[in-house]
Amino acid sequence: MNWYLMVLKKYAQFSGRSRRKEYWMFALFNCLFCLPLYILALVFREDAIGSIFLGLYFIYVLAILLPSLGVAVRRLHDTGRSGWWFLIAFVPLVGGVILLVFMCLDGEPGANQYGPNPKLA
Repeated sequence: MNWYLMVLKKYAQFSGRSRRKEYWMFALFNCLFCLPLYILALVFREDAIGSIFLGLYFIYVLAILLPSLGVAVRRLHDTGRSGWWFLIAFVPLVGGVILLVFMCLDGEPGANQYGPNPKLA
């Protein structure tokens, strides 16, 4: 949970570097929060409460949009790539796979142009 809160504290910070663990723990907690809301919205889609769950889901997604982009850009910085590489996700079929590979790669050892190695801090 500390990794999730760390990302939220860096709400719209796009500079610096983020470790793999920070990125993937944030992604895990996002799934743990989003999935139940979405499932409940689907289960109760015929009732008014389904609309409430769907609304909560969309509010959460909008609230977490900037931190998600920020941690993704910082993760790309850790691998030595510009944050603009995030846009490769919009390339049909292969873009998302390439971005997934980038997010799974280990960061550059030592400092790079985006800052010091976060593993050493």
